[in-house]
Amino acid sequence: MLDKIRDGAQSAIAKIILVLVILSFAFAGVSSYLGRSSQSAAATVNGEDISQAELEKAYQNEKNRLQQQLGDMFDALSGNDAYLANVKQGVLQRLIAQRLLDQAAKDLGLRVSDEQIKESIRNEPAFQVEGQFNNDRYLALLQQLGFTPSSFRETMRADMSRSQLINALIGSEFVLKGEASQLAKLQAQTRDIRLLKVNSEPFLGDVKVTDDELKQFYDANPDQFQRPEMVSLEYVELSAKALADKINVSDADAQAYYDEHKAEYKTVEKRLAAHILITGDDAAAKAKAEAIHKQLQDGADFAALAKQDSKDTLSAEKGGELGWFEPGVMDPEFDKALFALKKGEYSDVVQTSYGFHIIKVLDIQPSVIAAFADVKDKILDKLKMDKAVNQFYGLQQKLSDTSYEVPDTLAEAAKAVEATVKSTELFSRDSAPAPFNEPAILKAAFSSDVLSGMNSNMLEVGSNDVMVIRLKKHQPAGLMGFDEVKADIEKRLKQQKANELAKTKADELKGKLQQGASDLALESHSAVTRTARDIDPAVVSKAFEMAKKADALSVDTIALAKGYAVVVLDQIHNVDSVPADQLTTVQQRLSSQYSEADYRALVELLKAKADISYHTAN
Repeated sequence: MLDKIRDGAQSAIAKIILVLVILSFAFAGVSSYLGRSSQSAAATVNGEDISQAELEKAYQNEKNRLQQQLGDMFDALSGNDAYLANVKQGVLQRLIAQRLLDQAAKDLGLRVSDEQIKESIRNEPAFQVEGQFNNDRYLALLQQLGFTPSSFRETMRADMSRSQLINALIGSEFVLKGEASQLAKLQAQTRDIRLLKVNSEPFLGDVKVTDDELKQFYDANPDQFQRPEMVSLEYVELSAKALADKINVSDADAQAYYDEHKAEYKTVEKRLAAHILITGDDAAAKAKAEAIHKQLQDGADFAALAKQDSKDTLSAEKGGELGWFEPGVMDPEFDKALFALKKGEYSDVVQTSYGFHIIKVLDIQPSVIAAFADVKDKILDKLKMDKAVNQFYGLQQKLSDTSYEVPDTLAEAAKAVEATVKSTELFSRDSAPAPFNEPAILKAAFSSDVLSGMNSNMLEVGSNDVMVIRLKKHQPAGLMGFDEVKADIEKRLKQQKANELAKTKADELKGKLQQGASDLALESHSAVTRTARDIDPAVVSKAFEMAKKADALSVDTIALAKGYAVVVLDQIHNVDSVPADQLTTVQQRLSSQYSEADYRALVELLKAKADISYHTAN
């Protein structure tokens, strides 16, 4: 709850509440503590209501959290009403778990005194200024979050009471050092294996599938042949770019614009600079720089002195050369001196934040105005786009107004903006083509308004690019016809039968190896780890399931995506010890897993004993 007030605070109360957030998913918000709403309940837990207002507040908080975590991906997901319904149901379940924990804490007599709450508030960094509790800051933050002091104290009381129960639960869990050590050693174990793959592809030509088998598979697996909801759309798109393609601008107009805006086509003067740098800001550094300057006045070579004395080692290797610079790029004092010199001149000693410089201009690229012929095409494009944007702003209002006033067709809207009505093929939420895969457009395409036959609102495609869409064809989600999926089923069943033949072959090879056959070419892999990436994961998993036999060959088979593999376990390499930091990591992970399992078990126990009624869709 206090995470809403400040980020990153590490106070004791923040840590308590962080545990609560992690273990009880109490991100759902604080509105559940703010009293009963007059609205109907979303659920009732042992006679206590969870109001619709509480649920909605918690749901909005969760959507905000997902938006921050997933970014643009959430925008796409949120276009799916089923996804949002699942999110909302998850939030309700967490609110129920939270309420059950509150009730359990109360039944156990867990209490938090007023003084404990006051002390926690006084010690909370979010309410402090220069390390001291500040009442004005405290009240301002509460007002910002919609709390009164009394409602905030009750929120704190509930959070801290619940945390007593959670901390007591997870505090009783522990991980033995030997237990963690054993697991860490198992994870570090490596194995030497050999394998022989039996590809199923050669067997595909030997298998047949009957129509009866295809139909039986289809009838037995309807869940595998569900078609997603699909739409095809009609749309009218209006873009400044398309308008610009139809606009003509004369060369005379371009010439006139060029004559009036020559400054826009003037290149910036550039200078090739070199310097000798003496670092430091004391009198000694300045004296050294002035001595070098005196040598230059006496005829010494600038490049030679730069190589010898400059502390800027990179430029010193090139005789002090720094590169080309435009005005305003370098330190102001350096820049001022550089652009006050003529070609070949060097400056007096100049001080900057880097030290003392002697600056030389090696070359100058003067500012020039680009010839009209060189910029003519750019000017023509600009003038066309400027006119197109002006047209666009007027036409987009016509598009919006007409599509709204005549909501059952796009023909009138297209006519109003001199565009054409285009259409798409059928697509689902997961297969939408650009630009219909943009979250806002995708959401509109599957919205109730569009599905009911209405024109959409005007939708933004990009900069100066909008469209209005309407439904052309709607294909509800449902079971695909047998004829639609027959070819896929046939391919799948053939692969299954080919895999069965590959398994028979693999079992045959396994038997030969067990009988001592030595004429089979097996791949050898040494010191294979559990996370090996150069071997099929199914093979790695099988290798670490197998036991090393003392009196016989350890060999087994495992199914692959297209075939089978015969796996021989030759050697197991154990480790005697693991690094201390790795052991600590394993202990922490086990402790976290055990604590989470304990928490979930407690919630399930409380749910099993509770009287829970749902008054909203679940």
